[in-house]
Parts: sequence; C-alpha cells; structure tokens
Amino acid sequence: MIQLKTLLNCIDNSGAAIVECVAVMRKKTQHARIGDRIIVVVQKQRSFGPDNPGGSSLGIANKVRRGDIRHAVVVRAKKEQQRKDGGLIRFDDNACVLINKNGDPIGTRLSSMVGAELRDKKWSKILSLAPMHI
Repeated sequence: MIQLKTLLNCIDNSGAAIVECVAVMRKKTQHARIGDRIIVVVQKQRSFGPDNPGGSSLGIANKVRRGDIRHAVVVRAKKEQQRKDGGLIRFDDNACVLINKNGDPIGTRLSSMVGAELRDKKWSKILSLAPMHI
C-alpha cells in the first residue's frame, strides 16, 4: 500500500527519478495499491550526463521538472497483495509511471517490470510499454 508522503521510483523516461505521493484519486482511504491513480510531486529529476544536462543534442528532453505536480499510476508496491488465484505478489520497491490527465503515459519507455494487476484496472497502454509484467 502506498500512503501519503511515500517516495516512489519513477520508471519511465519522462525526466523524473523520485516522486512523492500527495493524494490518492477516487478512494476514500489514503492507501493506493497497484493500478491506482495518485497525484505526485517530482522530488528529484533524472540527469542525462554531466556534459549534457538538458539532453537537447541527443533528442532527450525532460518533460517534467522538480516541483511539478503530476498524475501517476502505481505499478509496483512493497506491500504484498493477494491475487485472484490465491498467490501473493510483493516487489522490492514502490514505483510509478507518470501519466497526463487523459491517462496516457508521459514517457515513451519503461525501464523495468510492472505488476500484472494493471490489466484488470484497464492500464493496457502502460502494459504495452513495459518490458515484462509479473
């Protein structure tokens, strides 16, 4: 479960490295699970090298800056979650993917795996970008 003020890794190439959860969307509780939409603040920006901080010559541009408020989807959580088949799934860290208000991912690539629970919550665009889902 992701609570308020939890730090999460951002696994897309939007330019954010670490984000902080500030609100959980459309839930009465203050806990978010895999597939839930949250509001985050970018705490740390991803750097693309010392000689190229903006990434302009490589065609890589930071789409977000430190302090930006964005929507995100939780794709991994440390807290174990019960699956329909009876198994438990638990990840090593908390991670999210930044999205726009329409629900489309801001980044174009994901760097690591995501939970298969996203399929049940209709986040197929995120699943198609992921290298693998467990």
